[in-house]
Amino acid sequence: MTERGPRGGSGRRGHDCAEPPFEGRAEGERAGGGGAHGERPSGARAYEECAGGGPGEGPGDPAPATTPADGTGAGAGTGRLDAALVRIRDLAGRPRGLGFLADHEGTLLTSHEAVDGLPRLVLHAGDRTCVVGPDAVTALPGLDLALVRTEGLGVEPLPLTVRERIDAGTYVQVAAGCWREARVLAATQVTYTATDRFHLLDEALELAIGTAGRDALRLGGGAAGGPVLDARTGAVVGVLGTALHSAQRDAGFAVPLRPADGALADLLARNAATVPAYGADLNLAGTLQLTMTPVGQNVPPGAVEPVERPGIVRELAAFTVGDRPVLGLVGAPGSGRTTELAALAARRARGERPAPTLWLRGADLRGTDDSVADVVRRTLARAARIIAASRSGRPEDLGDITPERVARLAARAGRPLLLLLDCPEEMPPALADRLPTWAQGTATWLTETGTRLVLACREEHWEHTGRAFPPAVLHMPGDPGDPGEQVRTPPDHGVRTPADSAVEAGGAGAVCASTGCAVEAEASAVPAESVPGEAPGIPSTDPLPPCLRIGGLTSGEARWARVRYGIPEGALGERDARHPLVLRLLSEVRAAVPDAPVAGPVDRHDVFAAYLDLMCLRVAVRLAAVGGLRGTAVRRLAARVAGQVHEAARRCLGPGQGELDGESFEAVFPRGPAPARLGGGTGWASAVLAEGLLVPAGTGYRFAHEELADWIQGTHLDLDAALLALVHHVGEPGAPRPVPHHRVGPVVQALLLLARQQGTGQLALRLRELVDALDRDTGSWWAARLLARTLLQVPDATPYTEVLRLLADRVVAWHGAQRPVPADFRPAFWTGLPVPDTERLDLLRRLVLADPAPPAAGDRYLDAVAGLLAAAPTVVQPLLTQWFADERPLPATPHATVATAAQALLHTHRHGALDVLIEVLVASAHRRADELLAVLAEEEPSALCRAVDRWAHDERTARRVAAVAFALRAAPHARSDADRELLRYAALTLLARPADRTLHGAALALLVRDPRSRDRHLPAALRHFADGDPQFPPSALVPALTTHPEPVLEAFRARLCAPGAGGPDTAAVLRSLTQVATPALTRRVAALVREALRLRPETAGPVAGQVADQVERRLEEGPTARPVVLPLVTGLLDGGPEPLRAALATVLAAPGSPASRPLRRELLEFLLAREEDPSVLLAVLHAATEHGGRAEEARGLVHRTGLLLVRTPEGATRFDRALVDIARHVPGFAARMARWLTEAPDDWAAVVGPSTRRMIESIAGVRVPA
Repeated sequence: MTERGPRGGSGRRGHDCAEPPFEGRAEGERAGGGGAHGERPSGARAYEECAGGGPGEGPGDPAPATTPADGTGAGAGTGRLDAALVRIRDLAGRPRGLGFLADHEGTLLTSHEAVDGLPRLVLHAGDRTCVVGPDAVTALPGLDLALVRTEGLGVEPLPLTVRERIDAGTYVQVAAGCWREARVLAATQVTYTATDRFHLLDEALELAIGTAGRDALRLGGGAAGGPVLDARTGAVVGVLGTALHSAQRDAGFAVPLRPADGALADLLARNAATVPAYGADLNLAGTLQLTMTPVGQNVPPGAVEPVERPGIVRELAAFTVGDRPVLGLVGAPGSGRTTELAALAARRARGERPAPTLWLRGADLRGTDDSVADVVRRTLARAARIIAASRSGRPEDLGDITPERVARLAARAGRPLLLLLDCPEEMPPALADRLPTWAQGTATWLTETGTRLVLACREEHWEHTGRAFPPAVLHMPGDPGDPGEQVRTPPDHGVRTPADSAVEAGGAGAVCASTGCAVEAEASAVPAESVPGEAPGIPSTDPLPPCLRIGGLTSGEARWARVRYGIPEGALGERDARHPLVLRLLSEVRAAVPDAPVAGPVDRHDVFAAYLDLMCLRVAVRLAAVGGLRGTAVRRLAARVAGQVHEAARRCLGPGQGELDGESFEAVFPRGPAPARLGGGTGWASAVLAEGLLVPAGTGYRFAHEELADWIQGTHLDLDAALLALVHHVGEPGAPRPVPHHRVGPVVQALLLLARQQGTGQLALRLRELVDALDRDTGSWWAARLLARTLLQVPDATPYTEVLRLLADRVVAWHGAQRPVPADFRPAFWTGLPVPDTERLDLLRRLVLADPAPPAAGDRYLDAVAGLLAAAPTVVQPLLTQWFADERPLPATPHATVATAAQALLHTHRHGALDVLIEVLVASAHRRADELLAVLAEEEPSALCRAVDRWAHDERTARRVAAVAFALRAAPHARSDADRELLRYAALTLLARPADRTLHGAALALLVRDPRSRDRHLPAALRHFADGDPQFPPSALVPALTTHPEPVLEAFRARLCAPGAGGPDTAAVLRSLTQVATPALTRRVAALVREALRLRPETAGPVAGQVADQVERRLEEGPTARPVVLPLVTGLLDGGPEPLRAALATVLAAPGSPASRPLRRELLEFLLAREEDPSVLLAVLHAATEHGGRAEEARGLVHRTGLLLVRTPEGATRFDRALVDIARHVPGFAARMARWLTEAPDDWAAVVGPSTRRMIESIAGVRVPA
């Protein structure tokens, strides 16, 4: 022995442990022989058996036939039981009793009398000794128990019973001198005599045992603290006490282990969770051992730990604590479904609170199963046989291990049983035909037992299985692409590429959480790490039932995986570099030939071919070892193995679920002597299975890797015959049993192989035929799925651009004709295509015409574009500007066009790359781009100011022209000193260029807007303004009115009164004057406007509406605008031309907002008190009746306007005509007017004429008083 002993049950080494030879047994331990009988009080016989090698050293009789399920009882031999005992002595070496470990942390359970009064304890276990002090003892004198904290004893813990009561008549094993059999009589009240006081114990176990055994159980006999083991289960049901006595007996009692509080309760719970027991004492640890046995058998081995996928881990964790019992983990073959199931099982097994997880496989299902409980029952029985064999026992000894008992035990422990059903596609056809019944029965059983089920399958299988389950039991995952949880970038690997939140929509499917209902997120929430061509996590209404999708690794996860697998960067193409299975298989190939150079990026086909060659060579090496072959002979043998593997793949294409039945397997890979054509020898079957190329699955065999199976089977598929049967001649009389949808893989691989072997033209022809077939029947599942999967998995879809355009046009046509559009061609398909970004955006431009009208459910192609734009703005922005020329209306939103949709997208997602967007728009030189730039000048002035500064220094004339144009737009909205400084320097730069003389007026306009440069440049600016420089906007002088009112007003007057003034130029000047914000100047401005309109009456009409609109905006500012608006409007009304007054009357008579209403009414009163022109008064009438508002207010305005108009015959006539016209065109006004005439006929007698009354009566349909 070494100086430090091995780790004990606690995993720690003892610090106070010495290892002297065992000092011999106590006298009391040598007492008793075999065959002595003791009498119970009832007179019945109790039996005791002494097995040799027990605590007593005398000879013994054979052990009883009953074998404890865990192998700890007499049936397993007393040697193992002896090893579980710990002997307790005082410092003088006197024996005090026994004990045993109850957990893996080294907690010793014994009787209180064994430690009572001792300052230190000396513990012996085999050849180990440990000394502990009083601080390591937790005394429970009220129960005659004690817990002792030990270290390094190297003893396995014993399981404790989980039963609340031990029935009378139960046979037990006790360590009383030797291992003896006893029988529980009944629970009785006893007294425990401690050193300090007496303790009354209720319901102690009274044991019937022979005379020798009873003597050994007396005080001082050394048996105190020993375990009482159930003879059938091997669990400890009590602890022997020698200081216990009752009124009838003074020996033969044990303290039962029942639920308690405090330290004992913690120990019982810890034991139940970590020390397996079976039979009547089946505990959580036993359940864990039962359920983990199949996991170890089915989890594929791997030399490298897989990379954790945080999104998947998070969703699986949410499911295990959720309230819905079924989750679909859906992904393409090779996407890592089985790996994630294995990782989930491992996390549950090694967690802080280990939980039971049972691994199932679809091939284990049977056609007669009614629910998943049937396969669980068979799997538990198989696990029981394995456990019993490992303990040299029988499966029956484990007792009742039905699924219901195991599930309910786990549920009571707060750790529900989790079932992992991998590859349910492998279920037999008979069960697939009864899938709804099986799913309903499974849902019922899961709900009743509190069990959870994860099905890891292909999308094609989940389409049917997910819908077979009641919707209420399906877990609905959230969004796995939480940007807050990213994968740490491995060292020594360049900059993080923008694809972490993307998903690969090729062979590995797509990672997204599908809810099967509403769209999960707005397009603006798409992670910015996605890139075109990689199917970003766009919001989508998935056609599948709720499930958790799993696809390719994110860029960060893939980098970690390549580091762990030792795969250099650039060894794989972009897509395959993130494919879990490709990475794993390539790592195995590289491990076999580590020194082989990396010959550029290889694709999935190359990796599969190399891996298959490697497996065939390994199988050949195994076979050659038996036959003594070497060198070339081994290579020839590998070629024969490859031929047999291909033959196995060909046979898998026959009827069934893609498996190889046992007879076919043995025909291809003989178990005995191989025929001469295979080179003779033996062990083909064992060699193939040992290398893991094929694995047992139910009653047959399958290729270990599903995607590899699809690939190799695709090389043997008769593609033409398959397409005829699946697509073109489907449903014809005499057709064989339909091919399961999950068998689509080999057909897709055959199509891909066609392009590799015969060129892209042949594949394009087949794809076009599939489009035509789909056009004939849009419900053709096989046509849609083959078309979609093939286009997604080709290395480059550019050669099939015409097919894609045809398909896009057909999708739009189907939508327009209200034909169903296959879900395979939802937006995620188009974003995942391996095509250049230009072609992708062109396809989506065609497809946006098929978007459903909101709020209709369904994916929107426009949202897909938004996702691409958010993911890679610098790539998509230039491509979206090409949509500006497409003015086709969108059927879903007729008021919008493709061009305006592009505008909206660029505006909404502008913050992804704002400066780049501005450059893209100015380079576009399109009207739609200028419109968007004008909006950005208001909303993002800082970005526009930065752009203006760049453009002003640009050598291209067009950029400098854009600089002044958009500088003038951004200047009114520039808020910060930095922005104004950029504009100022840009203007000075342009002024310093003599060649840009035509731009100097605009540059001066910028400078006079800036208070810091106004004084210096105002005189020159006024000259340009007075001279009518078209580049100098009149609005630029408005801010200068505050600081230089006289020269600026004089400049406006000169401009307005100059010969030849008029037209749009005058209108712009007058409109600018109404923007004045200084109360002191408003009357002077109003007078100047009136004077200009009198001089240029032809401009009064166009200007009036613009001035009125400006007044409308100022009124809506509320009471704060009163100091400016009141003098301005009264000044314009007082002597202004009739068109201007009429336009203002329309504004003032409108209801407006509550904030503007008081000032409107005050100004309207000012107008009505002075106005006599019928045109102006009629404008008030129309505004009062057409704009709604409160009825009483409208009645008052109509009546007052009528009174003003009827003062003249012309006015009365025009009033009557206006009322009739309004009654005809304004809904509800005729009825309202009729009511007014009826309620107060006298008030209206002098206002409304008889003919008008009759017309209103006719329109309203009610009688009006004459």
